[in-house]
Amino acid sequence: MNVGLWFLASALFSFSGTVLLGKLLIPLLTARKMGQKILVEGPRWHMKKEGTPTMGGISFLPPILFAGLLGCVLLLPRATRQSVVFLLLTILFALMNGVVGIVDDLAKFRHGRNDGLTPRQKLVLQSVAAAAYLSLLAIYGFRPDLSRLPLPAPFRTDFVFYLFSAFLLVGIVNCANLTDGIDGLAASDAAILAGFFGLVGAGLLSEPLSLFSGAIFGGAAGFLLFNYHPARAFMGDTGSLFLGAALAGCSFLAGDPVLIFFAGFLYVLEGLSVVLQVGFFKITGGRRLFRMAPIHHHFESLGWSEPKIVAVFSFFSLLTSALAYLLLF
Repeated sequence: MNVGLWFLASALFSFSGTVLLGKLLIPLLTARKMGQKILVEGPRWHMKKEGTPTMGGISFLPPILFAGLLGCVLLLPRATRQSVVFLLLTILFALMNGVVGIVDDLAKFRHGRNDGLTPRQKLVLQSVAAAAYLSLLAIYGFRPDLSRLPLPAPFRTDFVFYLFSAFLLVGIVNCANLTDGIDGLAASDAAILAGFFGLVGAGLLSEPLSLFSGAIFGGAAGFLLFNYHPARAFMGDTGSLFLGAALAGCSFLAGDPVLIFFAGFLYVLEGLSVVLQVGFFKITGGRRLFRMAPIHHHFESLGWSEPKIVAVFSFFSLLTSALAYLLLF
């Protein structure tokens, strides 16, 4: 089967499964009053969204996981055993982060507020997942291309590579979580990045990458039917942590972890805006660099509508994905 067909078949399966599960599960979440709790310090105009069903990520987790695992079975006679193992490990890494998201979302419902796991608890769990993923990749023969590390030659060692990769994985997962702040942004960006990795898979003739990126694309696109403005459901940490990990893992399937940094530079900007806001606030004794952070809320406070922000940010992701593709090929 052509690599493009792997992407298409996987995307169609995941899209259909997500739409079906969404139609079944979202009314159930509503009936169980599993609605979003809005942060008091967040945008005041978001208070009207309180009660919108969250944990919608459970609508696309099973289809993406099933497509990926089925792909592992179908690829065994065709692809190298090592590439199939790498795909399986990437699926498990995404699942581990999805489970962290599920635990976090359930804790929020139990507490009755927008506070689940503490930041330290999430960071520890995500770090363990990243360390396990990288360790197993190394055990099963992953050989990093040290020349791709954005560091001076003396620092391009295996140790530095895996340390950098662990930081990158945990960082991207958390930054992806930050994009889930307005209707449609996280799902739109995930679909664009999945499409990018589909093109990379085609360029590298990598069936595992094409298949898994297709599954992510279908799941994100299917969830957009429920998440575009005004959203009928939010993906919650369940979905955003899973998607962030899955997309970061795709860069390892492509053999170049740095790809997610460039293609997913919107994630980097979202995370950087929070770091700069907090740092500037502390240094200046209470002044703010942005009206609000993450940066999409800054544009909201300037009067931009949610659909406009999603459109502009999506176009930005298309540009950074194009740049990343040029850097690779």
